[in-house]
Amino acid sequence: MPDQKNTNYHRIAQAIDYLYENFKDQPSLDDLASATGVSPFHFQRLFTEWAGVSPKKFIQYLSVDYAKQLLKNKQTTLLDATHKTGLSSTSRLHDLFVNIEGMTPGEFKNGGENLTINYCFSESPFGKIIVASTAKGVCHLFFEEDENKALSDLIERFPNANYHKAIDNLQQNALSIFQNNWQQLDQIKLHLKATEFQLNVWQALLTIPTGELTTYGSVADKIDKPKASRAVGTAIGSNPIAFLIPCHRVIQSSGKLGGYMWGNTRKSAIIGWEASQTKNQLSSPHKN
Repeated sequence: MPDQKNTNYHRIAQAIDYLYENFKDQPSLDDLASATGVSPFHFQRLFTEWAGVSPKKFIQYLSVDYAKQLLKNKQTTLLDATHKTGLSSTSRLHDLFVNIEGMTPGEFKNGGENLTINYCFSESPFGKIIVASTAKGVCHLFFEEDENKALSDLIERFPNANYHKAIDNLQQNALSIFQNNWQQLDQIKLHLKATEFQLNVWQALLTIPTGELTTYGSVADKIDKPKASRAVGTAIGSNPIAFLIPCHRVIQSSGKLGGYMWGNTRKSAIIGWEASQTKNQLSSPHKN
């Protein structure tokens, strides 16, 4: 039997595609339910349970509130605000400290020779994922439904490594981010194959709070490369750690989503999901 969470994700993803293609027509609940092949009652309940908001509020939150909020004040970027308030002020994700430990030049050159890589497959709210780790940290986290392709893509990145299908504590810590229990995480470690420029870009992404968006140009400013927006976009597009290094929080200055390695439908879904999680957190009583 197919995994129910995975089935639900695909239904929600299908609904998001439909909303993006037809939102100007203000589709009814019946239209949305018909597009996903379930009853209106079941669709409303499923979507609200998954996203924390109704379908119409979801698309409003995603396409209007966030894009306009981001671009409202052209003099102040969200990254600027994040820097001033500190990593723990607006989001539970800020309590997550991620160490980036670049591979040595030798490891980079020899395709992971002498590295032992553990990998496993898991489900997430956004579809099936593969996560892999070395002794130093998580080196790969991709969304991919086809397990054979997922493993092939991993091996292509580290063709000379030794592989074991096994789950370890490093992977479990990374996967726990999908459980909304971010404050309880142990320190997550990453082991990344990257250039210094890529590492700088990915570190900048880690300062973007959950539920907020920024632009490619703002990331370029953050790393003191204001004219390197295109190079920043390329570095963001090569991010090997989905969701945890939040490249999905970067959009174009026009308000359009821009690209995403794992598809714009998934990018939309993640942004909306994080928006609902942040909104729910702010509406809940704070615990001392």
